[in-house]
Amino acid sequence: MGTQTKYIFVTGGVTSSLGKGIIASSLAKLLQARGFSVTIQKFDPYINVDPGTLNPYEHGECYVTDDGAETDLDLGHYERFLNIATSQANNVTTGRIYYSVITKERQGAYLGKTVQVVPHITDEIKANFRKLADTGNYDIVITEIGGCVGDIESLPFLEALRQFRWEVGFNNSLVVHLTLVPYLKSAGELKTKPTQHSVKELLQTGIQPDILVCRTEYPLPTEIRKKIALFCNVNVNSVIEAIDADTIYDVPLLMLKEKLDERVLIKLKLPHKREPDMEAWKQFLGKLKNPTSSVNIGLVGKYVELRDAYKSIVEAFVHAGAYNECKVNIRWVQSDHLSEENIASKLSSLDGILVAPGFGERGIEGKVLAVRYARENKVPFFGICLGMQCAVVEFARHVVGLKGAHTTEVNPETPHPVIHLMEEQKHIQDKGGTMRLGAYPCVLEKGSKAYQAYGKTKISERHRHRYEFNNEYRELFEKHGMRATGINPDKNLVEIVEIEDHPWFVAVQFHPELKSTVMNPHPLFMKFVQAARSYAQSRTGEVLASK
Repeated sequence: MGTQTKYIFVTGGVTSSLGKGIIASSLAKLLQARGFSVTIQKFDPYINVDPGTLNPYEHGECYVTDDGAETDLDLGHYERFLNIATSQANNVTTGRIYYSVITKERQGAYLGKTVQVVPHITDEIKANFRKLADTGNYDIVITEIGGCVGDIESLPFLEALRQFRWEVGFNNSLVVHLTLVPYLKSAGELKTKPTQHSVKELLQTGIQPDILVCRTEYPLPTEIRKKIALFCNVNVNSVIEAIDADTIYDVPLLMLKEKLDERVLIKLKLPHKREPDMEAWKQFLGKLKNPTSSVNIGLVGKYVELRDAYKSIVEAFVHAGAYNECKVNIRWVQSDHLSEENIASKLSSLDGILVAPGFGERGIEGKVLAVRYARENKVPFFGICLGMQCAVVEFARHVVGLKGAHTTEVNPETPHPVIHLMEEQKHIQDKGGTMRLGAYPCVLEKGSKAYQAYGKTKISERHRHRYEFNNEYRELFEKHGMRATGINPDKNLVEIVEIEDHPWFVAVQFHPELKSTVMNPHPLFMKFVQAARSYAQSRTGEVLASK
């Protein structure tokens, strides 16, 4: 497709966390629904090569793609909205750009020139703007520029964007700028000045935005829209209201109502192929907003103060809940705070328990306690990654009778290393990008809970871990009732364990939450929610009987 590919850039001002990722995803969804092939990429201004080494408290969850890239959590939104997989090329950081330029310089690629931000860094950024377009697979590439206009670290990206627009032409590219229109309670009015300043900041970099999307708590009256248009040099119908929504999944329909996609088509001189087909999306929203039942599911983790650390799990529950017409109330449980004394009081009101992924020693014993509670009380249980490893440790200690059993991640000297470091991980020194990452195949045992969920024997799921189930203990575990029901065929690694004598006890080494989308909720989350609902109904029955 080359130069015919159209480019949309999404920038943000005033404050971070305005929702550039959701606006980019919503616009992409509408254009996709009109029959265009669309992809979204995120350019992050931090110097880490990728977010893989970042603490979840710093940056929320690290999202992993099929090809093993550790990326920004916004890529999760892109996949959930568009229902298409992203890759390494969809997330670029300042660190990756500089790393690439420095590598080329060391190889003598610049013929002795002084290497500078302009042109070398900006040229590298522009080459990455084009990378997905050059595949020839997309009519439109949407690029979200992370951070805020005015941030010192965003300047090279904005300069590259300014140059790029001249190169590809102004009919082939446009800038959507997201700003805030705050409501001042004391004055009783919406204020446009922050938006004006934000656009002024963008103009100083040589970029005139084409469309302004204004985040607001209240509807934008016509006079406010006219004022913003006048002082920011845009058409009044290019001032788009982005009012706070009940759910992120409302945003595409709100943007449709505001005609954001129409403005984009006109400015990029794209044909009106058809009206957007959003029927399936509306059906999903209808189910989401009109549940017929509800369940309380405990999410046991060590980063629960920052909900974004478990973003994909939360959204997977939204998808599975909607399709089961069941409202999933997540109860956040800090694993650090669980003890033998309080475990029953903290977990007894739950209809299902999910033990979440994580790294390191802190909070592990709380997770093990949560697993034991779920196992002994026959509460539906779902373990993911470290959650699966905790399930194995708990079973080893309390059912198999292996005193002091542990994962070598926490206790390298354990007498029973039921979870140990993967063979290929033993000689790795670097932390970044070196885990078992990306999609790997798994073969399911027929008749297992996992098989019932997927309805097939061969699956592929995404991974992010260094430690694994120790196969030396497999026979012993199976003798005591914990079965390995999912196996990686290439390396004979245990991917899924289940307890037979339990209504629903499934723990997986991979991250199923990363593949759940609005149009394809994940089968394991679907079954877990169903199991929790059955459990809730049985408890209601018990209460009625006792009365």
